[in-house]
Amino acid sequence: MKRREFITLLGGAAAWPLAADAQQGERVRRIGVLLASGDGDPQRRAQLAAFVQRLKELGWTDGRNLRFDVRWTAGSADAGRKYAAELAALAPDVILTDTSFDVAALQQATRTVPIVFGGVVDPVGNGLVASLARPGGNTTGFTSLEYAIGAKWLELLKEVAPGVTRVAVLRDPTIAAGIGQFAAIQTVAPIGIELSAVGLHDAAAVEPAVAAFARGGNGGLIMTAGPFGANHPEVVAALAARYRLPAVYPWRYHVAAGGLISYGSDLVDQFRSAAGYADRILKGEKPADLPVQAPTRYELTINLKAAKAAGLEVPATLLARADEVIE
Repeated sequence: MKRREFITLLGGAAAWPLAADAQQGERVRRIGVLLASGDGDPQRRAQLAAFVQRLKELGWTDGRNLRFDVRWTAGSADAGRKYAAELAALAPDVILTDTSFDVAALQQATRTVPIVFGGVVDPVGNGLVASLARPGGNTTGFTSLEYAIGAKWLELLKEVAPGVTRVAVLRDPTIAAGIGQFAAIQTVAPIGIELSAVGLHDAAAVEPAVAAFARGGNGGLIMTAGPFGANHPEVVAALAARYRLPAVYPWRYHVAAGGLISYGSDLVDQFRSAAGYADRILKGEKPADLPVQAPTRYELTINLKAAKAAGLEVPATLLARADEVIE
């Protein structure tokens, strides 16, 4: 991707202008984009860049046969509803989005414009699609994880910190994914592990809850996937470091923000795949006929600096399995 195109891509919420030299007679298609972060978020920038680059590889170029309208919500529910309505009113050919809340906001705004999501947890449980195989309606896309991954998070926590006997699971109890992830971890927790839950819906209550948990000793954290962690990846990482609590996270960007270990799907690759679905819809296929797809590969990332700060020595066997080690 040319530097000029990349800068244009990430320029903010305004619609991207059509190039003056668009080929005469070629129909310009329109893609709306609704992302649940601020426009300065490097993770979302990378995801969006991958989406645009893949579309370009498939023959769709901004200013020639494609136009983008981008909106960033900065994690605000009100902004999500407002921008969903704005994008729907533009009647684009397809809308790309990335969280269950924003999918729901878009569905409230339109039942006809095709919606493609990347990185959504449990779209069936959230009522966004009828089923994975036959989503129905105007929405399809790519899930970011399956609840069973909770077993792996707990396994990794015990592997890096064998002395842990108490685990606080940080989750948002107001969304289906928060409830489902905690339930899955409860199901696989071995005898001798005491589980508790820390709510992430009220940001002001997170630190006091983690501080109180840390006073009990032999504790560790599991950070589940949800809006709070996506928009504040550094908060829990900083709390884990402050109270010397080993912690496992769902995404690499948590580890890049100072967290210890992450195990989850490649969200950039999800947006690349989403571009493939957008291409098929632009060529006439219907979202209802495109099955929702689960990740096919998960990545393990380890932050050795965070391990050292927590007084932990990461086992060589775990390091050997890592896809990335941050020194």
